[in-house]
Amino acid sequence: QAQLVESGGGLGQAGGSLRLSCAGSGGMLATNLMGWHRQAPGKQRESVADITHDGVTTYGDFVKGRFTISRDNIQNTVFLEMNNLKPEDTGLYYCFANGRARIAPWITKDYWGQGIQVTVSS
Repeated sequence: QAQLVESGGGLGQAGGSLRLSCAGSGGMLATNLMGWHRQAPGKQRESVADITHDGVTTYGDFVKGRFTISRDNIQNTVFLEMNNLKPEDTGLYYCFANGRARIAPWITKDYWGQGIQVTVSS
């Protein structure tokens, strides 16, 4: 089964760091975008960061300068290094990937991880 498996997360301190990982497996289409969304209590889901297969990155304004997204195309894994954590970063983080058939690029599919909790204490 194609899936994205998140790891990392947990409890962090304000000003500290956490690192999230997300590995794709199970016959996924070749990934184009990979990245992370998050949802804090009482808030709508928002895009945190994403990265293309070629390494072009996009960040939400609320994490610019603090978070860094990267990926390993061989392992089909995306990472999110979170530095200078704030209590407002607390939430459920979802990994996503957009797959695209190499010889039929009009065939696409979105994949989502189950979510991983990040809690930042003040």
